[in-house]
Amino acid sequence: MNHGVEAGEQVGLSCPSCSPDLETVHEVVTTGGGHATVECGACGHVHKDPIKTEDTEAVDVVVSQDGESFTGQTSFDPEETVYEGDEFIVETAETIAQVRVTSIEVGPEDRTTRADVEDIETVWTRAVDNVSVDVTVHPKEGSDEGSRSLELHVPGDFEFVVGETATFGDEEFTVEGIHVRESATGEYKFPKLGNAGDTVFAKDVKRVYGADESSAAWSAW
Repeated sequence: MNHGVEAGEQVGLSCPSCSPDLETVHEVVTTGGGHATVECGACGHVHKDPIKTEDTEAVDVVVSQDGESFTGQTSFDPEETVYEGDEFIVETAETIAQVRVTSIEVGPEDRTTRADVEDIETVWTRAVDNVSVDVTVHPKEGSDEGSRSLELHVPGDFEFVVGETATFGDEEFTVEGIHVRESATGEYKFPKLGNAGDTVFAKDVKRVYGADESSAAWSAW
């Protein structure tokens, strides 16, 4: 969460050249050192103004995605507090992803669930814009014998709904239960959901349980 102004923004300021008593629209040219260089939109005069400029602090971020880890940085307001569960966009050499904070490192082998930016060494995160979801499906008859596991790759905001049928290519199953990730349990009624209509975003799913709806998939049983 940043504050202040950035280059390219428009602000209302008095112009010492054409409007010393009234504000006119100025464009911020550069920032730094606690002031901004601005250009008057009315007369083109360029001058400095002690308006509050953008003030951020770069923090190391580790992104976990499908069993791999990438390291990058993101900028925070120096006065901000980061919490486990916060989401933001981070850019690494390998990817640009929306991530969720899983833990915050404030010292060697010292992790916490919240910390002020000035105390943070590394923010550990998990990519949530595109995620893999583990699914266990069993034969439609209800027997657990012959159950198998699937790994689905879906957008993080895809919704799994108990009682509804989900189709992914040749795979089709009716959702019977959903286990929620520990980091997201505070957002749902229970860590295990099984009532019709219960809905969980894919990024919050630990595992989905379902009954097979594709007879071809079980033709060998």
